[in-house]
Amino acid sequence: MKKRFIPLALLMLTVSIAQAQLKGALDKAKSKVEDTVKGGGLSQDEIGKGLKEALDKGVGEAADFLSKEDGYLKSAYKIELPSEAQKVVKKLKMVPGFENVEANLIEKMNRAAEDAAVKAKPIFLNAIKSMTFKDAMNILMGNDDSATRYLESMTFKQLYSEFMPIIQTSLDKVGAREYWRTAVTAYNKLPLVEKTNPELDDHVNRKALDGMFKLVEKKEAGIRSDVSLRNSDLLKKVFAEQDSKRKK
Repeated sequence: MKKRFIPLALLMLTVSIAQAQLKGALDKAKSKVEDTVKGGGLSQDEIGKGLKEALDKGVGEAADFLSKEDGYLKSAYKIELPSEAQKVVKKLKMVPGFENVEANLIEKMNRAAEDAAVKAKPIFLNAIKSMTFKDAMNILMGNDDSATRYLESMTFKQLYSEFMPIIQTSLDKVGAREYWRTAVTAYNKLPLVEKTNPELDDHVNRKALDGMFKLVEKKEAGIRSDVSLRNSDLLKKVFAEQDSKRKK
């Protein structure tokens, strides 16, 4: 009887130790998860709201700036002619009636981009609203352009689709596409030139979006690095967490 009791007692002791070890492991795992979810001293709700506030601010300012007159034309985001068009305007400058072809086209393209930029804000805001807590944590602790790259991946296709008809209408409103077709026709009639027909629509659209995301990226980098731009208690609290994590 004693021989049977000893193995049973050992088995019970082993099970008890295993249970204690498992409980300890689970407690540690739970603690780590809770620490991650809270982002240190922050709640999940605070992190989400803080990131969304920062993004709302950044995209709002970017869209407002670029949609104003000269927002593209007289800024670092100015849209130039596509490279394949350079040879066209270079030749046409010597043709009567086309002396200012480059300047005219550049102004018309940038005006079209400024018209289209108005559409950006609601599309950005919709993407921000759908951001998950996991997205927010990855953005908060990510690179200085993490939020911009997130928005780019979530909105580029929709922005391109929304921008295109506005850009086409705006180009037509100022006669840019017809002007360009006339310029290309004149160019193609010149002797010893390679025929060309580059489209303005796609070029203007992509460059407009490229400028938009560059400005959003600049706004994001600013709020991450410049404490003075964190103009609410929530922004200060959330990005202070980012600062402390990066110092470790």
